[in-house]
Amino acid sequence: MFFRRERPKELTFEERVERLRQAGFTVDIEPGTHVVRINRNGCAVKLDLQDGAPRVVEPAGLLVRGEIGELTDAGFQKFFLTRSGHRQPALAGELEALHNFQEDLREALGETSLYNESLGTVSTFYLYDRVKDRDRGVPKRAWQ
Repeated sequence: MFFRRERPKELTFEERVERLRQAGFTVDIEPGTHVVRINRNGCAVKLDLQDGAPRVVEPAGLLVRGEIGELTDAGFQKFFLTRSGHRQPALAGELEALHNFQEDLREALGETSLYNESLGTVSTFYLYDRVKDRDRGVPKRAWQ
């Protein structure tokens, strides 16, 4: 006997959008691009669904004042932080909704679900308040 692995079918942009809509997501397409904003239950993500694997434009997070708030671990508590700087504490129900959103999104797009990400919600940023200026990108030297 000769066994062959079935070749994965490459989905087109329209097929991906249709699969997302069938899974209960709201899909808003940016005109003239393959970038889509996908919403459901107060969570959203921006993806580029051009040929090949979907590329993240804005990571998944909670919708806060019309923006996507990315999950940030501040050491003592998790927050949703928007690009405009608005910060909202994360509640247990919101973390569960975000986790379910990400899992259902991966399934609808036919993506691989990794074991460690399936266990719970993973933060986008880790900003601990006791380490001053750690995440600004410019290291501070003792003699400055």
